[in-house]
Amino acid sequence: MRTRIKMCGITRADDAQHAIANGVDALGMVFYAGSRRALSITQAVELVKHWPPFVCRVGLWVNPSVVEVQAAIDMNCVDLLQFHGDESEQFCQQFLRPYIKAIRVGADIHQWQQQLNLYPSAQAILLDTQTNGQWGGTGQCFDWQLWPQSKQPLILAGGLTPKNVAQAVSQLRPYAVDVSGGIEVTGQFGVKDPVLMSEFIRETNRV
Repeated sequence: MRTRIKMCGITRADDAQHAIANGVDALGMVFYAGSRRALSITQAVELVKHWPPFVCRVGLWVNPSVVEVQAAIDMNCVDLLQFHGDESEQFCQQFLRPYIKAIRVGADIHQWQQQLNLYPSAQAILLDTQTNGQWGGTGQCFDWQLWPQSKQPLILAGGLTPKNVAQAVSQLRPYAVDVSGGIEVTGQFGVKDPVLMSEFIRETNRV
């Protein structure tokens, strides 16, 4: 099965259009104010205005209020919800929209593997690198030897770049890969490099 590709932290129309032209499956917008890639709902509405059909619009939150999530739904700028904090399954599924839940992979294997079974209603589980004080987007890989078995589709995130994504796909066979910092212009959060974007998609698809 082909590994799907999501590019996250999209902040510019040109970056979105380049990703779409190269065959990306999903584009993520960050609605977490603590992120250097954060967008407002108003900015997101403008950003997605010219996206074509069949490109999934993903909204990412970290421990949001119900009002924050519902605002994006009401403004019709997201198709899929992505929760990166300590949200419960009850919280995630109350919006009656498909969602994915991020789990941070760290040294305490028992702790994070227990969480894999806490979200049976999730469309997929995203595995990202646990880093103290950060919720994701760190540019660091976790130990891929820890990749678990799961009945739910698994999405690989954390430290992916055009240089290592083919190895990751070959070794783990994830349902999808999720990249943000690994395709950005160095030191410019939210500004994607079109060359790196194209290489990432090409490397993912060549396995």
